[in-house]
Amino acid sequence: MAIEKSLIQPEPVISAIINGDNTGVLKINGEEHPYEALDVNDLRQALMKRVIGEAATLGRPVRVTSMDDTGVSYLVVSPSGEVEEEQPATVPEDASAIIERIPSVPAATTTLAAARSTTTVVREPASSAAPAAAETVTRRSIREAGSFLAAPSAVEPATQGFRGLLNSLGLSLAPSEDELSEREDIRLASKHFAGTRTIAVVNQKGGSNKTPTVAGLAAVFGRNGGSVVGWDNNPTTGTLGWRTEKGDHARSALDVIAAADALLSPTAQSADINAFVHHQSTDKYDVLRSDADVDGTHEVTAEEVDVLHRVVSKYYRLILMDSGNNHRSAEWNRMIDHADQLVVPTTNEEDRVEAALLTLQGLDLKAERSAELASNAVVIVSERQRGEARLSQETAEKFRPYVRDVVVVPFDEALKSGQIRFGALQPATRRAWLRAAAAVARGL
Repeated sequence: MAIEKSLIQPEPVISAIINGDNTGVLKINGEEHPYEALDVNDLRQALMKRVIGEAATLGRPVRVTSMDDTGVSYLVVSPSGEVEEEQPATVPEDASAIIERIPSVPAATTTLAAARSTTTVVREPASSAAPAAAETVTRRSIREAGSFLAAPSAVEPATQGFRGLLNSLGLSLAPSEDELSEREDIRLASKHFAGTRTIAVVNQKGGSNKTPTVAGLAAVFGRNGGSVVGWDNNPTTGTLGWRTEKGDHARSALDVIAAADALLSPTAQSADINAFVHHQSTDKYDVLRSDADVDGTHEVTAEEVDVLHRVVSKYYRLILMDSGNNHRSAEWNRMIDHADQLVVPTTNEEDRVEAALLTLQGLDLKAERSAELASNAVVIVSERQRGEARLSQETAEKFRPYVRDVVVVPFDEALKSGQIRFGALQPATRRAWLRAAAAVARGL
């Protein structure tokens, strides 16, 4: 369906800059909004979502001047996400300002035509009697050609809030920015990676919310289609088994070590691991418990952590490792060796916050790889009591200059004790864990 362009008004003036380093700027009536993404497609989607939201707010189509290293595009975007391209006779003043800011475009380039080479093409005559026709066309190298499917597809109508309610009555309103943001977080949490990814959840201090963090993240990834295991990498009885469902057996990581040869054999089947892990029926992930034998004396070695990691990597795409508090132990340090992403949980209590900082500092000093993990870490601040939102935000701000991302999880009674079930959490808590999982996924 064609967009009704008679509805377009001069305001707002919108322009989008897409740089080669996956950064961009959306300019709306002179106000700049910076963006950054993992790749150019994610960047285009983020910019377009904002434009669609602007059109939806106004209730009419808007014009957008888009500039990347291939040139300038003039788009019309409707509130429902439809996109059409225009070819104006002259380059808008705003587009000229964009061109001047792109390093890859010559400073003297002020029109779209000037950015392209002019070529005369002689076409074969229709018949021997007809003279050869020459026409002037614009041509660029085929290597510069982008996808002809560059324009994003239509966005699904809103399903949440007042807009979702109206849509259930037969309308087709675009989703709000909050709903678009949530959809993007779900997309990230649903992403499948090439090869297994390992997430280490660490803090040298007990009671810093490591186990609820593993359970919360595992539930988000599990519910969104992941093949996920929460591994309690504790030297003694860990609490992950206490806070999650128990299967019809009492096996632990030590049993996996004993059966490793069979589980790693070429004849092993995917269901064989089920005899050793404890499935979470509603949250769709498995738990590998630590040894809970009160009379046990076995201490897991670094080499046994390697064996365990080979086994779980064969059966799962995503591994979340809970950890003990002894950062000098063999299994703790070998966990760091296997980690692709570091998550440092803390409450807003002073000693837990300090322990989180010391954990990051220790990893920064240990080796180049662990220092990279520390700088790319995600810190998750969990509120321990009601009414501590301001304190939690202040805690989060302390970490922001030193790590990749910080997420605050609000207080929730369902996290204090007993089995952790994601569906029992308050909506704001579930949204915070989804936000945290998306932040973690960005680093994978």
